[in-house]
Amino acid sequence: MPTDLKTASTEPVVEEVIEHIENRYVKNVKSFFEEVTLLTRFTFRFFKVAFKPPFEFAELIKQSYLIGYKSFPLVAITGFIMGLVLTIQSRPTLADFGAESWLPAMVAVSIIREIGPVITALIFAGKVGSGIGAELASMKVTEQIDAMEVSGMNPFKYLVVTRIAAATFMLPILVIAADAISLYGAYIGVNLKGDVSFQLFFLQVFEKLTFSDVLPAFSKTIFFGFAVGLIGCYKGYNANKGTEGVGEAANAAVVLASLAIFVLDMIAVQLTSLFDS
Repeated sequence: MPTDLKTASTEPVVEEVIEHIENRYVKNVKSFFEEVTLLTRFTFRFFKVAFKPPFEFAELIKQSYLIGYKSFPLVAITGFIMGLVLTIQSRPTLADFGAESWLPAMVAVSIIREIGPVITALIFAGKVGSGIGAELASMKVTEQIDAMEVSGMNPFKYLVVTRIAAATFMLPILVIAADAISLYGAYIGVNLKGDVSFQLFFLQVFEKLTFSDVLPAFSKTIFFGFAVGLIGCYKGYNANKGTEGVGEAANAAVVLASLAIFVLDMIAVQLTSLFDS
């Protein structure tokens, strides 16, 4: 076949492929901005409804128990392993520079400022975010939420506000507990190849920790918890496609909540660096 005929026959195919890619790109961008818009409206609706009586205190306490207390064993185990492993892996590097005595302080600052809040928030997103998304999605596809609206209840206040508030309140508490358990794990790790008393270890820890280490780390966990609860509720409350939507809502809640945690952490680090300078 002549070259010009080959070129002529392939041009429509190339143009079709390019057009398909462009349409898909435009569709994805449009879908992204639609999702951001809907999530923003969902957030404004939360703040509009959350501070209006009546308040669902009983449901809030129940969700705080389910979200906080039920997540504590997983958070505690993760925190202990995190502190132990970080200490064991950091020791050889510090020993090469003759700075092994700095191990408690270095591990403590690393855990309190960054590793503890972020890792705990990611564990929280995986357990709580997926649970909220799947639960609300299941209620949505089985029309339980519609039934609540017909019966005169406010399902948004009862289901969404209580879960977001519980996640916002519970994650900072879980992070504090995880940090404490991580430091105990670090103490165990230090004594695997050394002999440091409990009192001396924590004296070195608190000697190096400052208010500027603790306050930003604690503050950003509030936003982490809010993001996990908000995204989980948003995905579950707006689920569709029948039972297939339950799995999609749970999966999307975990992915988006984890991404939100990294974005919020990046913003918090930049703000902290700005104020420190």
